Amino acid sequence: MTNLKGIHHVTAMTNDAMRNYEFMTDVLGMRLVKKTVNQDDIQTYHTFFADDVGSPGTDMTFFDFPNNPRGSRGTNAITRTGLRVPNDAALEYYQARFDEFGVKHEGIQDLFGKKVLPFEEEDGQRYQLFSDENNEGVAPGTPWKNGPVPEDKAIYGLGPIEITVSYYDDFKKVLVDIYGMKVTLEKDDVTLLDVGEGGNGGQVILRKDQGVEGRQGYGEVHHVSFRVEDHEAIEEWENKYRTMGIGNSGLVDRFYFEALYARIGHILIEISTDGPGFMGDEPYETLGESLALPPFLEPKREVIEAQVRPFDTKRSK
Repeated sequence: MTNLKGIHHVTAMTNDAMRNYEFMTDVLGMRLVKKTVNQDDIQTYHTFFADDVGSPGTDMTFFDFPNNPRGSRGTNAITRTGLRVPNDAALEYYQARFDEFGVKHEGIQDLFGKKVLPFEEEDGQRYQLFSDENNEGVAPGTPWKNGPVPEDKAIYGLGPIEITVSYYDDFKKVLVDIYGMKVTLEKDDVTLLDVGEGGNGGQVILRKDQGVEGRQGYGEVHHVSFRVEDHEAIEEWENKYRTMGIGNSGLVDRFYFEALYARIGHILIEISTDGPGFMGDEPYETLGESLALPPFLEPKREVIEAQVRPFDTKRSK
């Protein structure tokens, strides 16, 4: 059976694609590598922010649902997204940057022997920066070369993903038995699990909370995706789900990668292939500057462009 390689992407929900774009690029220094639409709801944007070339394991993506209500925090949800920076000095840089831009944060802290910096977007979306100082495991991506943050400080990948559930023991068993994750630390109703080569680019933080259940909406995470190599590997996972009686979407061709979805309890887990990636349909220099559509949606471009709210993402000279 093909093992998962690490985190592929996290998809969250925003109520304002333009504000979110400015926050992700101008404040966090992540590159918009694709501005497209939600393939299941073509009236809404789907934006992908990643490293310099959109490497798998580096992209934080957003559905723009302007008319959706705000989500509410609680258990049975993906509760915080991790982002990787090169070292402790980068955390200090971002802490000062957050103060400059008025970003709500909790200061640099220790978590599982690592330095972290928890912070929030304006809509309440929760993140934390993880320092890669002394980190081993899944390799990071490449910092955005022409971004507003110095390359030696910039975010260059996704970090550990925090999931909070009331059915803690059952969910942990699923992560270990079905997804092949390995428990590396366990204490006080918190478990740290490694995915693939582990380290900051391949970890899940599982927390127990039997309180009020969260509600989906903007400011909350929609799903998390884990990496596999290629079509053959994702086909193996589809067969595994079928054999185990796990309801799933079947293989979905997203053009930029293939996807397979399964809801485990309340948590939507996607498995995605590493390729083809985001570099095949736009030049490197102008990634994310125009509305990109997969070939099957291209005949509907005129209709789509009339429905989505335009916003300017041009950065090239």
